[in-house]
Amino acid sequence: MCNRYRIEVEFDELWHTARPQSDMTNRANPTTEVFPDKPGPVIRNSLDGDRELINLTWGMPSPPSVTNGRPDYGVTNIRNLDSPHWRGWTGVKNRCLVPWTAFCEYEDTKPKRTARWFVIDDKQPLAFFAGIWTPWKGARGSMKNPRVGEHELFAFLTCEANSIVKPIHPKAMPVILTEPEEIELWLTADWKEARTLQRPYRAERMTLLPVESPSEPLLL
Repeated sequence: MCNRYRIEVEFDELWHTARPQSDMTNRANPTTEVFPDKPGPVIRNSLDGDRELINLTWGMPSPPSVTNGRPDYGVTNIRNLDSPHWRGWTGVKNRCLVPWTAFCEYEDTKPKRTARWFVIDDKQPLAFFAGIWTPWKGARGSMKNPRVGEHELFAFLTCEANSIVKPIHPKAMPVILTEPEEIELWLTADWKEARTLQRPYRAERMTLLPVESPSEPLLL
């Protein structure tokens, strides 16, 4: 399950690639590393029909049977869109694009798991996950530090892992969109057509980066 990803681009690159009509981030630099229940930029269809760039919180509402009245940490990755819990968020008004340049899965190594990063290629170009979003009212976070109020939440779709992701994470991978036609389809088509995008990205078009070396200590 992908619970960590990076966006390493300047605002202008994201703006010109995604082509939203409005910016709700005040031209904030999108370069960041995103973790569950933390903010991340998305491009969504706004109520007036335009597309807007906005920061939302990563993690869609969990089923009530999971939280049992406790604060919700959110569901970051969504696979079964036929589930009654997710069906109401598959329409055009709830779809969004989640920009990324690298995403992380953890390799089952000893004595501790190793973070492995997947990219489109060595230049780490901007791409998008197929996302959904919703407004939600309730308590987010932990029992110790709940955040009660109104929230705007997002997550992205997953699918069967391809041959480059499967050795590291055999269960699933994010749904990746790179072509303008795919992006337009996800944001505008009816669900029967849009759901055809929930398929593995071609393995020969992806790269697994080498294991990152620990940071060198500063010499004083």
